[in-house]
Parts: sequence; structure tokens; C-alpha cells
Amino acid sequence: MSTDDIGRLFREAGALLEGHFRLSSGLHSARYIQCALVLQYPKIATALGARLAEAFAEVPIQTVIAPAIGGILVAHEVARHLDARAIFAEREEGRFTLRRGFAIAPDEGVLVVEDVITTGRSTREVIELVHAAGGRVVGVGALIDRSGRALYFGVPLRALLQVELPTYPPDECPLCAAGLPLTTPGSRYLA
Repeated sequence: MSTDDIGRLFREAGALLEGHFRLSSGLHSARYIQCALVLQYPKIATALGARLAEAFAEVPIQTVIAPAIGGILVAHEVARHLDARAIFAEREEGRFTLRRGFAIAPDEGVLVVEDVITTGRSTREVIELVHAAGGRVVGVGALIDRSGRALYFGVPLRALLQVELPTYPPDECPLCAAGLPLTTPGSRYLA
């Protein structure tokens, strides 16, 4: 599956939304990538997971972890192709934590995956969680990197698609200045 094929899948699924969005990072944007619209199709989710797993095939990985909720299906599909375990971190009192009996063993090789990376904040928080549990982060993967810059996590970052979509701090947002209604499609700000 080529980069063009991946882009086509996202366009055909209607996953590139137009409007005024508050991203999970807190930044605003006129465009939002709703990966759930692509991942709702199991065959496509499996193919994307396989493609991302290929980028880490030579790395010893026991566990794939993602921040809930957007990365859960990504972690599952990547782990399937790496013959690894898939877990997710959930926010509790504003911080990511392992729940539901999930644990990370000392020195366990862990791959952190996301659906979309914008600022890398959630990724960094999950990396800190893995380190605090004694695990060893061996890489970061994402379906989409919309950061528009080189993010550094101390391990290889590999994304299936690089997309440049402008973002704005809320106090500098031209969409707010124009009075456009704000939508919050991500999970961080949902009650």
C-alpha cells in the first residue's frame, strides 16, 4: 500500500473534515482528520496496521500501547502483525494510567502508537508512563503525522502519512476571530 493509496483511503472515507475544530492538543484548525471513519472498516484497519507494523519489523517489541481512545484500534492491528500484545492507556484525573489489569514488565520492549500526532503531547505522556512502569520504549508510530515539524521522542518515529494542516493557538485563531462555531471532535475534552 503506497502513500497515495493511504491518502486515497482517508479521502474516500470522508475522514478529512472541514470546519473549526479544537484538537486534542488544544490547538484550533480548519481541518480535522477523523481516523475512526477509516478504521471502522476492519479490512482497511488491518491493512493500515500491517503497513505500520512493517516499519518496526526489525525491532524487538513485546507490547504495543496507545493512548485511548483514538489509538486503541491502531495498537490492536499493529500488535496483531507484530505478534505482540496490545494495550492502551486511559486518562484518570488528567493523567494517563494503566487500568483494566494492564501492566508493563521491567525492560519490556514497547512500541507507542497513535492515530494522529499533532503536538506529540499524548505520545510523550504515554512514553513517560511506560518508563515509569520500567518498560523500554523502542519506537513511536502513527497513521498520520500532522505536526508539520520534526518531533523528537528519543526513538524512531514512523508515520504512514505526513499531512500539513495549519493549527492555531486559541488566542490567535482566525476562525475564532471570524466567529465560526467551534467543534471538539477529539476525546481529551469530552466530559
